[in-house]
Amino acid sequence: MSPEPLTAERILEATEEVLRRYGPAKATVVDVARLLGVSHGSVYRHFRTKAVLREAVTARWLSGTERVLQEIADGAGEPGPEKLRGWLLALFDAKRLKAGGDPELFATYSVLAEEQSDAVDAHLTKLTGQLTRIVEEGVRAGEFVAPDPAGAAGALFVATARFHDPCYAPEWRKPTIDAEFTAVSDLLLRGLKP
Repeated sequence: MSPEPLTAERILEATEEVLRRYGPAKATVVDVARLLGVSHGSVYRHFRTKAVLREAVTARWLSGTERVLQEIADGAGEPGPEKLRGWLLALFDAKRLKAGGDPELFATYSVLAEEQSDAVDAHLTKLTGQLTRIVEEGVRAGEFVAPDPAGAAGALFVATARFHDPCYAPEWRKPTIDAEFTAVSDLLLRGLKP
């Protein structure tokens, strides 16, 4: 039986495991290669530097949230206010799930996100682009008033930062957090009404 071929995806999966075990400060490309049973040179053939590998694993981690939210943004037939509320709630739930489901890996990715600003900037651009589309659709349907949909989307994203920015993760366990989310999203939706 021949060994499984070394692919970028296998390397990213192994890197995630190494990061989970050792954290970002101690994880090395040699650790990744050892876990895969290959030389570190084999890893470098797919990712030319450790920084490129770390950026790729960060982008991969962030893309899971992007895909879930894209499905909501692409959904047809749902009224704008419900779609916007659903998108904001899905973002909050995705971040909360990552923080609570694997706290060590979440902490590791929070460190990597600070280092990998290009991956984070691309992520934020995708998310605000999705929000802009939702606001634009709501404006076209007469459900929202927003002379500048992109500006409104940016304001919505900033106004809900407490529910998706990893620096607020410790607050997401508070018993009142769901009521606080509802209060903020209700206020924002009222502000967009015609």
